[in-house]
Amino acid sequence: MSNQPDSRNLSPKQIVPRLADQGVYLASESSFYRVLKEHKMLTHHQASKPATASPPKEHMATGPCQVWSWDITYLKTNVKGIFFYLYMFVDVWSRKIVAAKVFEEEFMEHSAVLFRQACFSHAFQPEGLVLHSDNGGPMKGSTMLATLHKLGVVPSFSRPSVSNDNPYSESLFRTMKYRPEYPSQPFSTIEAAQAWVDRFVHWYNTEHLHSSIRFVTPDDRHYGREIHILEKRHRVYEEARENFPGRWSRKTRNWSSVQVVMLNPEKNSESTNINLKQAA
Repeated sequence: MSNQPDSRNLSPKQIVPRLADQGVYLASESSFYRVLKEHKMLTHHQASKPATASPPKEHMATGPCQVWSWDITYLKTNVKGIFFYLYMFVDVWSRKIVAAKVFEEEFMEHSAVLFRQACFSHAFQPEGLVLHSDNGGPMKGSTMLATLHKLGVVPSFSRPSVSNDNPYSESLFRTMKYRPEYPSQPFSTIEAAQAWVDRFVHWYNTEHLHSSIRFVTPDDRHYGREIHILEKRHRVYEEARENFPGRWSRKTRNWSSVQVVMLNPEKNSESTNINLKQAA
């Protein structure tokens, strides 16, 4: 049936209901697909090229200010249907929030200005930096792209409609909105929203022990203080094992620094394997 002139360009999902309209039942869609597969007939045979699912580009960070991620999230106001927009940039390697500002509207110029301010406040030249985001208008706007090009920044984008390609920003927003201190009521003014965001950024960067970076704060990692902290923890655990050897059947807890952080790692890639070995 699938080879008939009037059906050979149709999928089983089209063929089966058309046959039913003619008062004919031959088989279910799954049976059609099974038979076609057995006869190796499940190939693309249309004039157009078959759809391909390309994976997101892999990026690797081995230190601060190599790969940044950013996104925008809504903040509710006390006017129904009106929102503030929080623009937030985070360093993928250290997890440090490098910029966070609330705006009244979503506008591509805001992202360009805020990115420049973040580079200036951290006193570094962004040439070679990878900046990852999703495919929103402020991310791919002409002003933002021109700014990145002028500064020598490498733009990186998620696949359309795939939020998992920007996991660090998504995770950060989730942490923020699930904080016990997150207001239960909408923000009344943009000043109130910015003040709360500033307090969250301070807590996150200077107090929050991040589970993905061996429970040090983003600031301690970003500015190189984690080495001393982790070495001290290692000595504490080694001394505990010497004093109480019966409580330890294996090695002490791994307090070594996480050297490599991947953004959208390719499966079975060499860099992914390196990262997994370090986490062991």
